[in-house]
Amino acid sequence: MSKAVLDIHDKPTPIQLVTLSFQHMFAMFGSTILVPQLVGLSPAIALLTSGIATLIFLLVTQFKVPAYLGSSFAFISPILIASNGLTEDGASVSPGNAMIGAMAVGLVYGIVSLLIWKTGYKWLMRLLPPIVVAPVIIVIGLGLSGTAVNMAMNVNGEYSFLHFTAALVTLFAAIIFTVYFKNILSAMPILMGLIVGYIYSVIIGIVDFTAVKEAAFFASPDFIIPGVDYEFNITAKILLAMVPIVIVTISEHIGHQLVLGKVVNRNYIKDPGLHRSILGDGLGTLVSSLIGGPPKTTYGENIGVLAITRVYSVYVIMGAAVIAIVVSFFGQAMALISTIPTAVLGGISILLFGIIASSGLRMLVENNVDFGNNRNMVIASVILVVGIGGAALKFTDSFAIEGMALAAIIGVILNLALPGRDKEVANYD
Repeated sequence: MSKAVLDIHDKPTPIQLVTLSFQHMFAMFGSTILVPQLVGLSPAIALLTSGIATLIFLLVTQFKVPAYLGSSFAFISPILIASNGLTEDGASVSPGNAMIGAMAVGLVYGIVSLLIWKTGYKWLMRLLPPIVVAPVIIVIGLGLSGTAVNMAMNVNGEYSFLHFTAALVTLFAAIIFTVYFKNILSAMPILMGLIVGYIYSVIIGIVDFTAVKEAAFFASPDFIIPGVDYEFNITAKILLAMVPIVIVTISEHIGHQLVLGKVVNRNYIKDPGLHRSILGDGLGTLVSSLIGGPPKTTYGENIGVLAITRVYSVYVIMGAAVIAIVVSFFGQAMALISTIPTAVLGGISILLFGIIASSGLRMLVENNVDFGNNRNMVIASVILVVGIGGAALKFTDSFAIEGMALAAIIGVILNLALPGRDKEVANYD
């Protein structure tokens, strides 16, 4: 491993702290605000809660793990499902429903953390082998592909050549930064793609700055508080839309911890322990949902920045979190973000959702999953068709398990039930 510029507990100078923290925050910025833009939540509250969740994570992990928590892409479809049509008349649209589901997700993280603390972690890695997790990750990416293309091409349901060019410019800019740049810019292709696409959109005249002119310089984020902004009414449909996705996010979390440990030359599965890092993730998600933010997860972008810069200091991560919290209260900055055309978001989503699906394929390859084995072929095939096809197990008009949630549950059941299960602990790195 290359020698660290700043190791885990090295204190940067004040100038280093400010510059490196800004750099790290901006690397996380694009993905963090993209999720709320796609599901109708406030980018400001997502940015605020990402900072808060990161500080919680650092505290729970005893300031040993330099990880930044951002908005989870795995929950895009579940949030949309949970937010829409949950009343008897099927017409309600309530972000509060998604917040209730996110709270449940945070609590499940806590339960899993407790079980790991008491029984160890190997049972979890056996329960969620790559043959289950990887196809579900592919479902997450490909299941959203139609949404990305629609955002890129259409305006109010009608095809727009002009907007589609903005999407393509955004897409190709992100690709160029991903492939051709080798410095810090290669670690933030989403942000750079958004910037280039936005500039192009301004040039061709599809950006409306009215919201920026009307916004206050300082403004409170749009909090969504239980009991104030919505009635706390938990339903089975909310739980079934959101909670099964934990199967994927915990698996991703394990993978991130393994890879991050390799980058900084630590064993985070043992110290501070997988139970602590999962608990940090869960508490971050729980606190985020209590004030209206999306579910949180550790970010692959974070690992990329650490690997490129070799700046591992938790002080820099804390600085990035504090800056995110402060920036979320700048009303005009958040209003500027709201002017990003849907086509630009669609262009970046084409790449991002594709990368999510490809990461599932990568997991299969790197773990040498044998598709000459009929057992593996059956599990992957069923997960892919059920998830991408949008299958639903409907018990009543308002109670169903559907899409990727159903695919994830079926995948776990098939893995446990079919003979020939691999007894080895899964390797997610």
